Amino acid sequence: MLLSRKRWTWSLLPVLLAVALCAVPVPAHADALVTSDVTFTGDGGVTLHGTVVAPKTAKGRRPGIVMVHGAGPVTREEFRDEAEAYATRGIVTLIYDKRTVGYSTLRRNYETLAGDALAAVRALRARADVNPAMVGIWGLSEGAWVAPIAAARSSDVAFLIVAGAVGTTPARQQAWAYGERLRHAGVRGSLTLMLQERAIRFGIGSGLFGEEDRDPMRSWEHVDQPVLALWGTLDREAMPAESSQIIRQGLENGGNGHYTIHFIAGARHNLNRTFDDGFDRPDSLAADYAEFEAAWIANLSDGPPEAGADQPPSQDRLSRPVDGPFAWYESPWLQLAAFTIFLGASLGYALAAIIRRLRRRRGAPPAARSARWLAIAITASTLGFLGYFCVLVLTGAYLIGPVVLGRSLPWLALQLLAVAVVVAAVATAVATWRHRHELTRGNRIRLGMVLAAAAVFVPWAAYWGVLLP
Repeated sequence: MLLSRKRWTWSLLPVLLAVALCAVPVPAHADALVTSDVTFTGDGGVTLHGTVVAPKTAKGRRPGIVMVHGAGPVTREEFRDEAEAYATRGIVTLIYDKRTVGYSTLRRNYETLAGDALAAVRALRARADVNPAMVGIWGLSEGAWVAPIAAARSSDVAFLIVAGAVGTTPARQQAWAYGERLRHAGVRGSLTLMLQERAIRFGIGSGLFGEEDRDPMRSWEHVDQPVLALWGTLDREAMPAESSQIIRQGLENGGNGHYTIHFIAGARHNLNRTFDDGFDRPDSLAADYAEFEAAWIANLSDGPPEAGADQPPSQDRLSRPVDGPFAWYESPWLQLAAFTIFLGASLGYALAAIIRRLRRRRGAPPAARSARWLAIAITASTLGFLGYFCVLVLTGAYLIGPVVLGRSLPWLALQLLAVAVVVAAVATAVATWRHRHELTRGNRIRLGMVLAAAAVFVPWAAYWGVLLP
């Protein structure tokens, strides 16, 4: 009898599961939305393409919002889920592909991007299903730089929402973010110095850090629209505690008391969920994403909000300035000259050795073995440093590598190579001095060339931290 009851229970299990699933409220799906592609003219006459996501069954004119991208060559698909979350809550949302003309990761202009955002606002205001008096801008990260510039330029912007906004210069913020990621990975010592200070200063001096010295207060003091500023409590990029205070002060300096500062518990920089204390990059929206924002927008119909701010999350380390003045040895041209000397001398030495072999000249010159290792070590150290530097900068220090004893393995390998350069240079110098009377003129030139490169390499490696603990 007991066996038959078990079989009866298992046979009903699919039915019970189906009933349970039907009883659980299901959030509105994309089927409840309607999308339409749009084309509009951005700043400087550039044609931009976007998509409007709107509620399918909405009646009357609805509030609208333009979503402005973060850094990089972002397309509208980057914000598709966020746009659907807003549209599901009754807000007509425009997402668009970021311009590829006049913009790159290394070359950017926030004024130009603000012009694109205002063009998108005009396109959204012209729709029959949108209330033109209730169209705002939403900006994330770099978009949170662009959005207040656009709002300060045009009264067409009815309100402003920023996520992960930065209150300092971009260079200062980037240095802070590098430090947070290195500390999270367990990195200590000279790699932190290299990335937080030397790399930032090199980027500024070489002009590869676009908008590195822009002061956000220049924009926030001229924004008079209602502002909703959001940060995740686990934002490891935008310094939420520090930035929120600065932006709040900027608004108050400009006489704008209509702002709301809100921190979302457990969210990372882009307000998505996080599974590694804010240091990962999952594409995972919270189930209630955009609910707070949609309610805030709806309440604007009753008038602008009074000033209000949540208690900011703790921030263990404040940012530090990293801009000029620059010393003469920090010149990008001098750095380029150093690379040229390293590679020219070491590769020139190797080329001379190959030519000697091809001419079948017998007898290796004195100090040849140590000089050969010196040339190899300089080449490997220089190219290795350049490669690792590019990986760290282009990935925002997210690809540090395995860490052992407070050092990443790539950095530890570079340090060992730098020590090898010093050892090989000393050995070559000693052997050259001992056999100075036996050297031909050609040998003296070759050895002098590679030793000169080593003499430049030592202070260069010390500056970049490769020869520091």
